[in-house]
Amino acid sequence: MIDFRTAVEARDPDAIAATLADNVVFRSPVAFKPYAGKPITAAILRGVLRVFENFRYVRELNGDDGRDHALVFEARIGDVAVEGCDFLHLDEHGLIDEFTVMVRPLSAAQALAAAMAAQFEQIQREATAG
Repeated sequence: MIDFRTAVEARDPDAIAATLADNVVFRSPVAFKPYAGKPITAAILRGVLRVFENFRYVRELNGDDGRDHALVFEARIGDVAVEGCDFLHLDEHGLIDEFTVMVRPLSAAQALAAAMAAQFEQIQREATAG
């Protein structure tokens, strides 16, 4: 789990992608349908790196089995403060196979939705490029 947090804090998209299982399922705070697979999840996370400013994890919670983790974060999108949590589940190899993000308040979710919508064409290109 340390690897993912370290990769995010270093803003290293290749290291972030290396923590994802091929069959990872990503649940966005602003899209109803989950995204399946490493290419689209890695591309979405690269987009997030582009839109979040002053991103920092402020707390980490770990499940008893070592496979469930919650990373509480704070960030900004322009002048909007964002609070959120990355909920991660690791597979038997220690790779992330479930990734759910929640954000608050509503103004932050709206700002994130707008910022990611502006990124989505590039995200789709990156995902198909592999």
